[in-house]
Amino acid sequence: MLQRISQRNAPRAARRLRQASLQVGCYQAYRGLATPSGPYDAVIIGGGPGGYVAAIKSAQLGLKTACIEKRGALGGTCLNVGCIPSKAMLNNSHMYHQTQHDLQRRGIDVTGVSLNLTQMLKAKDTSVTGLTKGVEMLFKQNKVDYIKGAASFVSPTRLSVDLLEGGSTEVEAKNIIIATGSEVSPFPGGAIEIDEKQIVSSTGALDLQEVPKKMVVIGGGIIGLEMGSVWSRLGSEVTVVEFLGAIGGQGIDDEIAKQFQRILAKQSIKFKLNTKVLSAEKKDGRVFIKTEAAKGGKEETLEADVVLVAVGRRPYTEGLNLEAIGVEKDNKGRIVIDDQFNTSVKGVKCIGDVTFGPMLAHKAEEEGIAAVEYIKSGHGHVNYAAIPSVVYTHPEVAWVGRTEQDLKASGVKYNVGKFPFAANSRAKTNLDTEGQVKFLSEKETDRVLGVHIIGPNAGEMIAEAVLAIEYGASSEDIARTTHAHPTLSEAFKEAAMAVCSKSIHF
Repeated sequence: MLQRISQRNAPRAARRLRQASLQVGCYQAYRGLATPSGPYDAVIIGGGPGGYVAAIKSAQLGLKTACIEKRGALGGTCLNVGCIPSKAMLNNSHMYHQTQHDLQRRGIDVTGVSLNLTQMLKAKDTSVTGLTKGVEMLFKQNKVDYIKGAASFVSPTRLSVDLLEGGSTEVEAKNIIIATGSEVSPFPGGAIEIDEKQIVSSTGALDLQEVPKKMVVIGGGIIGLEMGSVWSRLGSEVTVVEFLGAIGGQGIDDEIAKQFQRILAKQSIKFKLNTKVLSAEKKDGRVFIKTEAAKGGKEETLEADVVLVAVGRRPYTEGLNLEAIGVEKDNKGRIVIDDQFNTSVKGVKCIGDVTFGPMLAHKAEEEGIAAVEYIKSGHGHVNYAAIPSVVYTHPEVAWVGRTEQDLKASGVKYNVGKFPFAANSRAKTNLDTEGQVKFLSEKETDRVLGVHIIGPNAGEMIAEAVLAIEYGASSEDIARTTHAHPTLSEAFKEAAMAVCSKSIHF
């Protein structure tokens, strides 16, 4: 009798044992322990936008996949201390500023408006936490093993991982993708030391516990302008110091950059262009910044409560032990790759900020997908001529493709079409009319070469321009495409009309 019961229950017991084993394996993987069931088809080092997207796509393509991330939270710089928290601060600071200065003219009377910075920072952190947990859930849904730790190469197919919870393990993979991103560039020559309290990077600028009376931003690129806008709206007197003669950074059209500066100046942000920062010294609770003309000249000292150093980012490869396997880097510290994202070592690919090209999250995402497609099928695609850039100030600035100064320098014959938001019915009813849409098209073929937008919703609108460039559309193609009325996107259509014939409303 007992024997029969035991035999009858044996299959059930075996199933329970297998289930327990699977649960333990899953638990171990998400606690940061590599599964011991043979080599992975693909292991991605880095869980930022490029890395986690590559990992998910790899698993979707049927590859056994793991992602190694040492931060302890997925999403990389972008999600944790970059794109996402900065957009939370930009959005909420804009709402605060609009409530103070703009609602009355719209017929909305508000009294007793005050800033609760603690709550604003909490809202930012809540957004970040929710999204990082969301990426972790996507890993579980797609059966990606998430290994929490710092990876270093033992060989081209084997990684040693120092686990965050202690101890170490080794992971074997047929293919490895490096997606370790970038870090804040220090001030050249080490003349300014970042302490993340009074002299801050973009990371510290997202976590200031009080609004500085005066802030100096060193660097007039995207990060500097966005963070400067946040604290200016919250009440800080902001001065941007830029070595070059224009703001906006690489890739912005000269005409748009000048218009952008004029608009921000009306928002009380001050600019010192063609100016070199020599040093910054903390004294008596203040920071004193020495500057001079970029081409040399009389020194000037600026005073600030907080200084933001926003002079760019650099590839991050620390601890990877690339020398052990012979991965080649260029003189800027970027990992050298070919057109299929292969490094100089067979089986090791590289994507995102740590290699060439613009340091943009969406660029890294596209490369991540293409890299694993090459692993799976030998085919992948990223069109580097159709990668947009966006500055999330107000108004937003967005562009894709070539600039007018670039076309002139290259000797390309082109046509220009422009349309101001001041002539757009939706912008006028929204009382938000600053800016324009600017088209550049090839003179002979009318093919769209570049689109530059400054104005409301520019970051969303630029997607239509990216699609146009991706498929080789002409300005006439867009001009003959119906756009809903009344919408801001009608300005996009009318700018296209201004290239091939004439706009209607301007």
